[in-house]
Amino acid sequence: MIEAQPSKTALRVALRRAAHQVHDARPLVFDDSLAVKILGPEFTEEIKRTPAAEKRPFSAALRAFMVCRARFAEDVLAEGVHEDGVRQYVVLGAGLDTFAYRNPFTEVRVFEVDHPATQEWKRERLKAAGIAVPQSMQFVAVDFETMSLRQELLRAGFDFGVPAAVAWLGVVPYLTAEGFAATMRVLERLAAGSSVVFDYSQPREVLSPNEQLMLDSISARVAQAGEPFQLFFTPEQLAEEMEHYGWRVEKDLDGKGLNARYLAGRSDGLVLRGSAGRLCHARVG
Repeated sequence: MIEAQPSKTALRVALRRAAHQVHDARPLVFDDSLAVKILGPEFTEEIKRTPAAEKRPFSAALRAFMVCRARFAEDVLAEGVHEDGVRQYVVLGAGLDTFAYRNPFTEVRVFEVDHPATQEWKRERLKAAGIAVPQSMQFVAVDFETMSLRQELLRAGFDFGVPAAVAWLGVVPYLTAEGFAATMRVLERLAAGSSVVFDYSQPREVLSPNEQLMLDSISARVAQAGEPFQLFFTPEQLAEEMEHYGWRVEKDLDGKGLNARYLAGRSDGLVLRGSAGRLCHARVG
C-alpha cells in the first residue's frame, strides 16, 4: 500500500494560494473559495504567519506568479469552452488544485493526474475538509516511472477525439528533457481545438545578475527539498520544441506581461519581479 504523503511542491503552492486569499487586497487575482479550506486547520497558523507583501517582496513575487498562472490557466479553459468546444480539462500534477470542486462548466469533465501517493493525500484532505468529489471529476493516478499517462487517461474515460484544455502548472521546471518529451508525445495526440498552459524557467545565463541571484536562491531551496530544477528553455527554444510536437505557441508571458494583465494598479505589493519564470499557452496545430 502506498503511504499517502504530499509533494513538497504541491504543499508550497497550496500554502501560497491560501495566503493570497488571506493577506492580499481585494479584488483578488485568483479568487479560490476552497484554497484555505482544503489545507485544514493544521496549516491555518502557518498561513496567518505569512508576512505582508511589502515586508517580504521576494515571497510576494513567488505568490504573485503562482496565482497569476492559476488564473491564466482557468482563463484559457473558459475561452476554450466558449470558442473551441472544449469539454475536458486535464490538470497534470494536480496537487491541491481545487478547480474540479468549484467547476462552473457543467459540460466539462475534469481529470486530475498525479502521483498515487500525492493523490491519496489529497483525498484525505478533501474528506477532512468536507469537500465533495463531483461526478464530473475523475482521479487519474499515474506513477510516471512505471505507468503510461495515455493508457491511464483512457482508462479514466478521457476521449482523445474531443478538445481538451490542459493545465500543467509547477511541473515542467522539475522534469528531465526525457520526461518533458514523454508527456508531449501524449499531448500531441489531443484533438484540434485543444490547448495547454504551463510555466517554465529560462536558463541562468540569459538572466540579469540580480535575477541570477534570485534563481540561485530558489533553486537551492527546492533542491534541498529534494525536487531540484532540471529543465530550462529560452522562449525561442520552447517555440521550436512545441512546433516539433505539432503545437503553436499562442502566448508566452514574462513578468512584465503578467503584471500588465493581472497586477496593474495594485497597491498591496503583489507584483512579479524579473523574467526567469514564464507562462506558455499553446494550441494544437
